[in-house]
Amino acid sequence: MTKVKSLLILTVALFMGINLSAQSKKASDILGIWFNEEKDAKIKIYEEKGMYYGKVIWLEEPNEPDTGLPKLDDENPDEEMQKRPIMGLLLVKDFVFDGDDVWDDGEIYDPKSGNTYSCYIKFDSKDKLKVRGYIGISWIGRTTYWTRTTE
Repeated sequence: MTKVKSLLILTVALFMGINLSAQSKKASDILGIWFNEEKDAKIKIYEEKGMYYGKVIWLEEPNEPDTGLPKLDDENPDEEMQKRPIMGLLLVKDFVFDGDDVWDDGEIYDPKSGNTYSCYIKFDSKDKLKVRGYIGISWIGRTTYWTRTTE
């Protein structure tokens, strides 16, 4: 066998191995505690009835500095929802694992803007999530990265 053929076979084998490892995600791999990109909040992702959700379980600054009262969802366009605390807030909801490597068909709420977006989540690396929020089509949106952490 020539060196070129050997190199070609090795390259194809490596490519197939990388491709297979990328497809080896399980639905439960997303479960756990994640820092948002700014590392000022921790979100716990959990499963309920086959769908995936995430709520705020820690904030770097959970209270307003001037009053000491809990930070509220004051950017929400719904006046009633402006009274709810950020701590415990449901940020990601209704995600379904696609069987390959994407949690899709869900929504993400951004309490800093008060907006809700369609969203998909996938792993960028072993302990890093790519969280893509968008309106309409997924290539028009914003991506943020969350890193796995502990409580």
